[in-house]
Amino acid sequence: MRERAPAKINLCLFLGPTRATDGRHELVSLMQSLTLADELTLDAAPDASADEVVCAGVQGPNLAASALAAYRDATGWAGPPLRLTIDKRVPVAAGMGGGSGDAAAALRLIARAAEPAGPLDEPLLLRLAAGLGADVPAQVRPGRALATGAGEHVAALPDGAPFGVLVLPGAQPLSTAAVYAEADRLGLPRDAEDLAARHAEVAEALRRQRELPPHLLVNDLQAAALSLAPTIAEAMGQARDAGADVVMVSGSGPTVLGLFLGVNGPRRAEAAAHFKLDGRVPAPLVAGPEPGWPAP
Repeated sequence: MRERAPAKINLCLFLGPTRATDGRHELVSLMQSLTLADELTLDAAPDASADEVVCAGVQGPNLAASALAAYRDATGWAGPPLRLTIDKRVPVAAGMGGGSGDAAAALRLIARAAEPAGPLDEPLLLRLAAGLGADVPAQVRPGRALATGAGEHVAALPDGAPFGVLVLPGAQPLSTAAVYAEADRLGLPRDAEDLAARHAEVAEALRRQRELPPHLLVNDLQAAALSLAPTIAEAMGQARDAGADVVMVSGSGPTVLGLFLGVNGPRRAEAAAHFKLDGRVPAPLVAGPEPGWPAP
């Protein structure tokens, strides 16, 4: 079985206080899946005694393996060992939810393997996703979603207006945990009242016009990412010089996004990558919004 795992971007990411219950940060984020996606294949693993994940070029623990284990633990499914092969297209440790998207796709795949004739149990997948990481629940059903809580509360939204995305990967990977820790050190998290106000403002903008005005296209983690990787500023300058309407760090970084708004945005993003930034290392990528997927 095969499944795409789209990357995601945070069109806004407002960071709130940590919760006393689990130490995770509250947040408000408009998350948008992209056409840039990993490709996953699930096969039987007849020569293995347990599930295995194969992802060329990526070392260490893989969140997709945790997703397979979480599904088996939660359901008691004792099917034969599986081999999950991931063809990486999304930059690694780049703030684009590549690992989280793989984990969400792994949940969809193993659920289909366990229940080939029935619909996927979306509430179960969302519950398991919440235990894997803040970015995973919104990627169980790719598209556009408003995530709140610590990312576990996900409200799917209609597709927005078209736009182009210029993706400028960074040469220096960043750990999400390290960026959140730096945000705490810098005092970036908002208090509960401020976060609630941003939530209300975002929800009202989406209700009225289905898009966010420029002043809400904010990433509260940006300053922390810049503090840990100052070279991000150079990439932001490249995106501005290439004509992007909005320039921001993607999630926890170090990837920089240039948003090209309007119906001609995709064409302008392509031109920026292939003409204005030709020869850049790492090479620029171009993507667009992934249309919303139906309920699994």
